[in-house]
Amino acid sequence: MIKFDIVTLFPKMFEGVFGESMIKRAVEKKIIEIKTHDMRQWAWNNYGAVDDKPYGGGVGMLIRVDVIAKAITDITNFQKTNLQFPNKSQIINNNLQREKTRIVLTSARGKKFTQRDAERLGKYDNLIIICGHYEGFDERISELVDEEISIGDYVLTGGEIPAMTIIDSVTRLLPGVLGKYVSSKDESHSSDGYIEYPQYTRPEVYDGKKVPEVLLSGDPKKILEFQNKKAN
Repeated sequence: MIKFDIVTLFPKMFEGVFGESMIKRAVEKKIIEIKTHDMRQWAWNNYGAVDDKPYGGGVGMLIRVDVIAKAITDITNFQKTNLQFPNKSQIINNNLQREKTRIVLTSARGKKFTQRDAERLGKYDNLIIICGHYEGFDERISELVDEEISIGDYVLTGGEIPAMTIIDSVTRLLPGVLGKYVSSKDESHSSDGYIEYPQYTRPEVYDGKKVPEVLLSGDPKKILEFQNKKAN
């Protein structure tokens, strides 16, 4: 089982997405576990604030490093220290199971997410995904995470949608999620640069457009040749 821990300002955003379809079934079958954590439980004041004004001026607010440090410490049950801002090396030294956990920060400046990343992240027991918001993060937060991931060259209002994308793409690759009639081995991006061949179903003719004759031939060799030729 893979456990996903999501640190977010908007936990309810995940309810609809993960309460349907294959992700819901994966949870019910105990293939994955998803837990959302409201970032405000680690607020730095009594008003639930998790952000602050940037030093040196600038537009917007930044998520504070002490807020995220506390979140990571609590979620992973690290041994408590007296340091205000535990760094990554201290976190590793205080958790013998650290190698089975991966901490991901969703960030517009992160490495672009690919199918290879989905395969790689699926090998961990626990993925902690921290969702960005506001103008961004205090730079020191980068030292507390293992990697920063972006889902594309554009900016979103928050990291919740990237977190959903990561969890969905990782989950569907896990054994037992897609079902015996569906395989991820021959689909698009199953190897670098590969795009799956076009597929057709009934009706045979629609609006003057016909299904390729070779797919109706019943000849497995010709059909395979057609599929290989059309795949990119």
